[in-house]
Amino acid sequence: MRSPRIPAALLALATVAFAACTGTSTVVAPDWSVAPAVTPPPSGVTPAPTARSASVIPVIISSQQSVGPNRFVFSFLDAAGKLPAASPDRTAQVSFIAPGSQEPTAAAPAEFVWAIEGARGEYVLNADFPVAGDWKAIFITASPASPQEAIGIAFSVVEDGVTVAVGEKAPASRTPTLSDVGGDIKRLSTDPSPNLHFYETSVAEALAAGRPFVLVFATPAFCQSSQCGPTLESVKAAAKDAPSNVAFINVEPYQLAWSDGRLQPVLDAQGQLQPVASVNEWQILSEPWIFTVDRTGIVRGSFEGVASATELRDAIKVISGS
Repeated sequence: MRSPRIPAALLALATVAFAACTGTSTVVAPDWSVAPAVTPPPSGVTPAPTARSASVIPVIISSQQSVGPNRFVFSFLDAAGKLPAASPDRTAQVSFIAPGSQEPTAAAPAEFVWAIEGARGEYVLNADFPVAGDWKAIFITASPASPQEAIGIAFSVVEDGVTVAVGEKAPASRTPTLSDVGGDIKRLSTDPSPNLHFYETSVAEALAAGRPFVLVFATPAFCQSSQCGPTLESVKAAAKDAPSNVAFINVEPYQLAWSDGRLQPVLDAQGQLQPVASVNEWQILSEPWIFTVDRTGIVRGSFEGVASATELRDAIKVISGS
């Protein structure tokens, strides 16, 4: 059974910022002295003697890991924990250690994806966590400027995730469309170069029509992660080659109002951004977020933060039936 919905007021606080680790993650010493039950890293990998001496600090970007298949997103900061250290020439593999186990899984390579082209990158791999509890991840990384090293991170896996998951029914959200604002796109989207087709159909309408769709929660103007604009651009690029039966829907995740000739956020009493109803219905914990939904209304893809061109192309192919 799904966990209770996170209150709307917590969304802004739950937004995953690149420069901050998730609340359940702590850097542990790669010599495993913090977790004596953990065995050394895979053969051939030399761990740094302490977490402080590691050349980079792993940062788990995924807002939540749950039992079953997961899209595990992470990145690296420099040794001071301030500057991005992920790059196309830095390789990354991850091995996991289950609760109560001493044996790491085989290291799986992660794919580097630009979150903001040329400025900020993240890594993505698919991982399956069979049980809930306190897990450990071993990040094995190297770059031309630093030798291969292994760095440990402790993180939690929950029994049931909060966000609408792959394989579940999509909520019939009544997302706003151009018809709601008299066709004036400026009253609907903060995208400086919007694709009008992304605002023609609501989620509820697509579901009622049995039409597959790509749903993007992204606000270029008020994005807390600074990745909404680039992510939305990547989806717009993917839409150019998508089959005509697939609808594309962009939703501004925060409440906005037209004031002084532009859209402006409606803040709560604490001055925080407030999520729209569809954010609560889909229960996303960060932005941007992409979902792909097939013609029967089943979620087939879920991409938090970033999605590579290959991931998007393959996900659209699945829902289009092509």
